Amino acid sequence: MNNKILKSVAFLSVFLFMVSCGESSDVVESGTYQGTIEEVEPSKDEIYVKIDDNKTLELYFNDNTQLTRDGNTVEFSELEKGQKVEVKVEKTEKGLDPISVKIME
Repeated sequence: MNNKILKSVAFLSVFLFMVSCGESSDVVESGTYQGTIEEVEPSKDEIYVKIDDNKTLELYFNDNTQLTRDGNTVEFSELEKGQKVEVKVEKTEKGLDPISVKIME
C-alpha cells in the first residue's frame, strides 16, 4: 500500500512541475494593445505577447488575422522574439482571437 502512495505522490509531483513550467497567459477585454513578442511558435501559428501591464497574451493566428509591417501584409515568418507589436484582439469564450497584428519596428 505504501508503495502505491509513493508512486502516486511521485507522479503528482512530476505532473505539477511540468504544468508549472508551461507558458501562462492572460485574457483581456477586446481591444488594441501594444507589447513585445516573448515567443513565436511557427508550427502552431502562435505568438505570446507581453503587454504594458505585465500580462501575456497567447494568440493563435487564424485565416482572418491580418499581419502587417509598414502598412504592407507580411508572412508569419516575419515575426521574431523581441519585436514590438500592436495587436487588436477580440475576447471569445475560448480566449482571444487576434484580429490584426502590426509589427512596429
